[in-house]
Amino acid sequence: MQKYIHLVQIVETEKIAANQLRHQLEDQDTEIERLKSEIIALNKTKERMRPYQGNQEDEDPDIKKIKKVQSFMRGWLCRRKWKTIVQDYICSPHAESMRKRNQIVFNMVEAESEYVHQLYVLVNCFLRPLRMAASSKKPPISHDDVSSIFLNSETIMFLHEIFHQGLKARIANWPTLILADLFDILLPMLNIYQEFVRNHQYSLQVLANCKQNRDFDKLLKQYEANPACEGRMLETFLTYPMFQIPRYIITLHELLAHTPHEHVERKSLEFAKSKLEELSR
Repeated sequence: MQKYIHLVQIVETEKIAANQLRHQLEDQDTEIERLKSEIIALNKTKERMRPYQGNQEDEDPDIKKIKKVQSFMRGWLCRRKWKTIVQDYICSPHAESMRKRNQIVFNMVEAESEYVHQLYVLVNCFLRPLRMAASSKKPPISHDDVSSIFLNSETIMFLHEIFHQGLKARIANWPTLILADLFDILLPMLNIYQEFVRNHQYSLQVLANCKQNRDFDKLLKQYEANPACEGRMLETFLTYPMFQIPRYIITLHELLAHTPHEHVERKSLEFAKSKLEELSR
């Protein structure tokens, strides 16, 4: 009985498979008929096109030459018109303003790169070596005096390294130059300059007092003889941060002079300039 039931199931499965194959054959027959009708239609279209192609092949050579000349003239007129449009824009006041604006941004990046290098020399050629000297057995200077002279110079260097990297990333996306968001990041952190500026006169006084110590003065001259200092004294490097905020104000003023009133960055740059002027005061 089990064998019989098993054989019945096999027969039923084979019947189902046979029906499926029959349906597939019918579908394929239908598809073949459809493709035959398409081939017939394409052959008829091809036959209708033959006289037209024959006419083209039999076309007068002079007509062909005329068509070539007409095609050449249309291309030349189109290129001439486009060249005129481009030249008109290049000579326009807007293009001149954009060129000056781009040049201001490029100069700003170069100035920022130079400033970061100056801070790097201040920190790595003076601050860190003097910290190590203050930790020696016979320190020529105390840790308190080092802190009084340099204050937050290292923090300022880190801040401007980040700002400089942001500027370089923006230049990499030229001609799209969006700077306002960088100033939005920079502005809240510029308050550290207030502390540096207030302490500047005192730091120079402490430095002058420390120079009375022969060991310190000798050590400082060794640091200043470093080729990276390019003959500049420590006082010079301590003075560089004093001019950075006014330099930003001047740059933003020039940038706004060549930024159209409808420009997407106009309001943000004006806000940054007003905040910097407030901080400067």
